[in-house]
Amino acid sequence: MDQLYILSGRLVANVSMAYQRYLSNLIVWDDRLIGIRGSRGVGKTTLLLQHIRQNGWEPQEALYVSLDHMWFASHSILELAEYHYTHGGKYLFLDEVHRYRTWMQELKNISDFYPDLHVVFTGSSLLQIDNAIADLSRRCISYTMQGLSFREYLIFAGVAQWDSIRLEDILQSHTSLSIRLNSEIHVLPFFAQYLQQGYYPFYWDAQSTYQARLQQAISTIIDVDIPQTEQIEFESLYKTKQLLSALAGLVPYTLNISDLCKSIGTTRNQLLRLLNLLEHSALIRKLYPEQSGIQSLAKPEKILLENTNLMYALSSSIERGTVRETFFCNQMALQHTLAMPNKGDVLVDEKYLFEVGGRTKGYKQIKGITDSWIVADDIETGFGNKIPLWLFGMMY
Repeated sequence: MDQLYILSGRLVANVSMAYQRYLSNLIVWDDRLIGIRGSRGVGKTTLLLQHIRQNGWEPQEALYVSLDHMWFASHSILELAEYHYTHGGKYLFLDEVHRYRTWMQELKNISDFYPDLHVVFTGSSLLQIDNAIADLSRRCISYTMQGLSFREYLIFAGVAQWDSIRLEDILQSHTSLSIRLNSEIHVLPFFAQYLQQGYYPFYWDAQSTYQARLQQAISTIIDVDIPQTEQIEFESLYKTKQLLSALAGLVPYTLNISDLCKSIGTTRNQLLRLLNLLEHSALIRKLYPEQSGIQSLAKPEKILLENTNLMYALSSSIERGTVRETFFCNQMALQHTLAMPNKGDVLVDEKYLFEVGGRTKGYKQIKGITDSWIVADDIETGFGNKIPLWLFGMMY
């Protein structure tokens, strides 16, 4: 037990406080049971350690542990909570809870039996975390952590310190905003770098091996995380990798079930199941038709990879139009709802229509439609209803 306290103190003392992610200011830390979900590598561990250090808590008061530690091979979370609570502990931070088989039931017990103990837990196995948070909904407040926005990437790179900008402000004042931001730096070279690598914060620790680490994270999600939650045979895991590789070269992919089934040699039901697993693993994004009703009963209209870095990690053949749409939807989806419209590329919040393209993109596809905009790549500043693509990376 002493070793856990020593390790916690060491990790907290050594965590960098140079920059804190957007989520740190959104979490209501006073809640008794908090769940933080997010894909591998987005910075959940750092978030916990920074919060402990920021408050100046000693390990005896606020203990951080990772559930993949060998101590838990012969001890339980309940044992840890009992010891920590009876020795004056007030806060317990449990990282990578999906590594521990009975974590959900034990968190319920802790919530019931230790009313003064505040618990924060994180998990990278999104399928498992989603199921558990639904079961813990009466007790738990949950948050989702996304990878670095373009704004955060610029802060990490040390080139710009800008506040986030609301979508409504971008739509109303994008020309003055982009002129002001570009007066400080030339944005486009940094934007090109971000699209390829930098969405996951571990880029700053190992830039030369970034893509290799990202490929390893993808393999771990498919080979480890998915089987932990789903009864799935080896052949299906192999087809999942085939499907993901195929989508990397095809997205934005308007879904043709028959063609995709043939390309990876599977059935319709199996394909839809694999797509659902990839979406819940934060590897792809599905766009449904506008006004499609209950999405779980509708066929997705388009498939995108979750972020542009995944595209470059999975395919050597990248189409620029694919990159543009993937970036736009990734940065928009955290705070807004997305749908596939009858006209244009993306409908946001059932109100705003966007057509995404290059610098010469015209208004033909959205002509005469109220609340419609062109999102143009490779321009520093827009005018009228044409907005620079990179500016949508400033929203969180």
